Amino acid sequence: MKLSVSSQGLSLIKNFEGCRLAAYQDSVGIWTIGYGHTSGVSKGQTITQAQADSFLKADCANAEKAVNGYDGRYHWNQNQFDALVSFTFNCGSRNLRTLLQNGQRTISEISAKIPAYNKAGGKVLKGLVRRRAAEKELFDKAGGNERCP
Repeated sequence: MKLSVSSQGLSLIKNFEGCRLAAYQDSVGIWTIGYGHTSGVSKGQTITQAQADSFLKADCANAEKAVNGYDGRYHWNQNQFDALVSFTFNCGSRNLRTLLQNGQRTISEISAKIPAYNKAGGKVLKGLVRRRAAEKELFDKAGGNERCP
């Protein structure tokens, strides 16, 4: 069964990404718009709130696919899945693969490694420290096992 990000997971992403309807350069110079959308964004671009929500949905679908790719190994609960979708949304599927050591790490090892992904451009950023802490807290949160067989 494929999982989808819950409203709790979307709230986590939205909280840390924020929404900007005009293109801006992020902390490492990448053009970004909406809720952290980067694909095809250019200087001077503007979008509507509906477009921002659409980009978020599409970007989350890519992150969901990446995290679901490891579900057969880990059988994520909803909290773990949501935390890793937020992580993947922010860090990309290559960093997810590294975090999971391509499926070789245990759940506790994954949890312990989440906080290490707190740098952009080689510098520790307070916002990324807070985001990784929130993702780790959600990942470790009991419950979230409401999966259908």
